[in-house]
Amino acid sequence: MERKFRYGMVGGGPGAFIGAVHRAALRLNDESELVCGCFSSSAERREEMALELGISKERNYATAEEMALAEAAREDKIDFAVIVTPNYLHYSGAKAFLEQGIDVVSDKPLTFTVEESRDLKRIAAEHGCLFGVTYTYTGHVMAREMRNLIRSGVLGDIRMVMGEYPQDFMLNQLEHSDETNIPWRSVPALSGRGGSVADIGTHVENFVNYVTGLEIDSLCCHLDNLWTGGELDNNVQTLVKFKGGATGIYWASQVAIGYGSALKIRVFGDKGALEFMQEESNYLRLTLRGKPPMILSRGSDYMTPEAKSYSRIPPGHPEGVVEAFANIYLDFCRALRDKAAGKTVVEETYGYPTIDMAIRGVEFYNKCIDSSQAGSTWVKLGSE
Repeated sequence: MERKFRYGMVGGGPGAFIGAVHRAALRLNDESELVCGCFSSSAERREEMALELGISKERNYATAEEMALAEAAREDKIDFAVIVTPNYLHYSGAKAFLEQGIDVVSDKPLTFTVEESRDLKRIAAEHGCLFGVTYTYTGHVMAREMRNLIRSGVLGDIRMVMGEYPQDFMLNQLEHSDETNIPWRSVPALSGRGGSVADIGTHVENFVNYVTGLEIDSLCCHLDNLWTGGELDNNVQTLVKFKGGATGIYWASQVAIGYGSALKIRVFGDKGALEFMQEESNYLRLTLRGKPPMILSRGSDYMTPEAKSYSRIPPGHPEGVVEAFANIYLDFCRALRDKAAGKTVVEETYGYPTIDMAIRGVEFYNKCIDSSQAGSTWVKLGSE
């Protein structure tokens, strides 16, 4: 029987929603175990989290750098590190583990700048490390089905893409904040130069690229800060031109009253259209030209075999965001096992979001900001 992978977590301390989701997803697959961590910059909170998770004192570290060095020296060292900190710690944390030859999975957006992301790619390649990025929604079963259908030519030539991701959770946080409790996503030193455009706008960009394969040629963006209490954008509108001639419109907002996590992607071709809604992630709406709309249900026999293989429970029993994370980790651990077996691993063939996708995301949000600051002018991507 193959042993479980050992992993460590940076961030995800007491009360951190996303760290708990990552841990639940990894438990769901039951092929990895958490053995160490650097859960907080606070010694008290680190101790509280280690006690809750059953982490030994000697493997409860104060910094990612300390953790990387100590783990690399152990006979039972971790197989990979999971980074779920605020954005400003992604680069330094990932770099510390990669330099010790330890594979990494990081939350997004990966870094503040394209140069930092490319540097991580270089270090990963030098040390033979795998690098996954948790663009969550690519893990949904029906996202995989959407990608397969588009690749099979069901929609024909793609002409237009509409992507939106409205939320409202920042509204109350911004209106009730002062200098002592401003949300970190609104603080440039912690989040980077992008607010909503980096936090959720990159989800739109990544999802569209993942399912369609389209790459952005140029964009025109307008950023808003609609309420006081934060220094960064919280509402974003972007016009997109793709290589090959297709066009798109993206909207992302964290102050849209009445919306929770309403990612919606619509892809239109000359033969048909597909629509995915994250809050109804077990279904996919397919409309072929001249035919009535069809609702495809996750887990059904008519699904493509590759997408169906990710379905964990029968249709009619909803799967959600934890399962989506778990599918990303399922792909990543499959790559880890092949790497350990001495096989050649080409990361983009395994299904999980790669560092190249993360680099595109960082370039996307920085170019959006450049465009808005220049008076919402058109800017090219891929020119750095």
